[in-house]
Amino acid sequence: MTGAGIVFISGADAPNARSLVLRCIPSRSQKRPKLPPFQALCSTDRSLGLYTVNAVYGDTITMPCRLEVPDGLMFGKWKYEMPNGSPVFIAFRSSTKKNVQYDDVPDYKDRLSLSENYTLSIKNARISDEKRFVCMLVTEDDVSEEPTIVKVFKQPSQPEILHQADFLETEKLKMLGECVVRDSYPEGNVTWYKNGRVLQPVEEVVVINLRKVENRSTGLFTMTSSLQYMPTKEDANAKFTCIVTYYGPSGQKTIQSEPVVFDVHYPTEKVSIQVLSQSSTIKEGDNVTLKCSGNGNPPPQEFLFYIPGETEGIRSSDTYVMTDVRRNATGEYKCSLTDKSMMDATTITVHYLDLQLTPSGEVTKQIGEALPVSCTISSSRNATVFWIKDNTRMKTSPSFSSLQYQDAGNYICETTLQEVEGLKKRKTLKLIVEGKPQIKMTKKTNTNKMSKTIVCHVEGFPKPAVQWTVTGSGSLINKTEETKYVNGKFSSKIIIAPEENVTLTCIAENQLERTVTSLNVSAISIPEYDEPEDRNDDNSEKVNDQAKLIVGIVVGLLLVALVAGVVYWLYVKKSKTASKHVDKDLGNIEENKKLEENNHKSET
Repeated sequence: MTGAGIVFISGADAPNARSLVLRCIPSRSQKRPKLPPFQALCSTDRSLGLYTVNAVYGDTITMPCRLEVPDGLMFGKWKYEMPNGSPVFIAFRSSTKKNVQYDDVPDYKDRLSLSENYTLSIKNARISDEKRFVCMLVTEDDVSEEPTIVKVFKQPSQPEILHQADFLETEKLKMLGECVVRDSYPEGNVTWYKNGRVLQPVEEVVVINLRKVENRSTGLFTMTSSLQYMPTKEDANAKFTCIVTYYGPSGQKTIQSEPVVFDVHYPTEKVSIQVLSQSSTIKEGDNVTLKCSGNGNPPPQEFLFYIPGETEGIRSSDTYVMTDVRRNATGEYKCSLTDKSMMDATTITVHYLDLQLTPSGEVTKQIGEALPVSCTISSSRNATVFWIKDNTRMKTSPSFSSLQYQDAGNYICETTLQEVEGLKKRKTLKLIVEGKPQIKMTKKTNTNKMSKTIVCHVEGFPKPAVQWTVTGSGSLINKTEETKYVNGKFSSKIIIAPEENVTLTCIAENQLERTVTSLNVSAISIPEYDEPEDRNDDNSEKVNDQAKLIVGIVVGLLLVALVAGVVYWLYVKKSKTASKHVDKDLGNIEENKKLEENNHKSET
């Protein structure tokens, strides 16, 4: 055959041949690139710009034959090249019989598919498929070839930090963990991060070792990066991660591990003591808890507590409890590590409040007596003192120079420390003022002139019992009215309409004495001067003033009447002397009558 670049060495029927041996010969076909003909047909130089198919591990690889189908095509074949350059044919398709044959290549058994347009598909892509494949189209006088490079990529698994350290220690280089990335192709690169920043190797501080292992059966890589790290206190709660950088069909990508936080151990550098209390201030009777802590990790579990008055420390856990504290617990408290290397101190003030009331409790005194009262305070701070009498706050402290019935009652002396919550004291004095019954009786004619009201005003404590009797007959009067007993005073009254003069007796009696007073009352038909009823204490001074005014007026009228009588007598005597004592006897009689009348008026 002339003009051909291929010579058939064996096989009578080329399309049915199981193998085809080709030999390159010079050809000057115008369909080839403008390169030396022999090199264009036979070279396996990869430096030429070749078509590349990027495939994902496990997916289907699709390689189109990038040649134009020539006229007179006999068949098409696909082959791949071994590392030594020798070809391995894997698929054949006749253009005339339309039949497809696949060569007996174990790696590609049941994985190949060759379409009518000579596109080759390889199912379930493997790393071993990463080769140089060649599409061949053969005519009677020519062979055309077009190579395709297959690249296979496998995304690695998410990185995992394994063999993690239980804890890290400052000033110690320790294996933190291993970042493991599995099933990657091509192999990726592993980088460590702390709080989002890359960890660069530093001698004796950050030591990173990367190890790569290839699975011979799959061709996939497993990368293991170990990190040795010397932490500082600031690394407490730091987040460590590792990231794998790999290449995929679309370019470079990364996958990050889950963050891991390590417990960082460091020694105690400072000891602190604090007072645990339910309020900001402490008072007698409170329970106080002292807490000692160190800033190391893990924190110290035992301390020495130093109590005022004690020379040796008391070994305890991180707390020391004092119950029902007293004022002598005030002072400086300290705590230290058990080796006494570090110490801290605090001052506790136990507030107190004492109250002494003299006298206190129940006290009984007689009316008119003096009673000195004192309320003495002793406290850790200035205290507020106030008095309460019968649930009413007093403006001043009580002072009794002459006790009265109204002074009796329940007195409370109360004091508080305003700065100390719940600290207050109070003591009570129950004052009883006793007195013998005192009686004053009054009478008045009622406005209807048909009856009279007789009132027996009584003072005394305990409250006297009152009884009315009619003198002479001794009969009791039961129909009486009493006013309310206030401040040792009350009144008992009766209303009567006597037909004749009577004497009424008021009897008042308590545990101290029996007092009796009588009052003469005229018959209702006989006019008599009414006596005013007793006023209350607030108006007693006003009543006394009014009584004095009335007495003054009456005395004045009597004096005027007396002067008028004397003047009249002198006038009559002079008149009788001028008439030479005419009718002396008659005159004496008339004069006597006049004198009697004047005397009567004066008495009136």
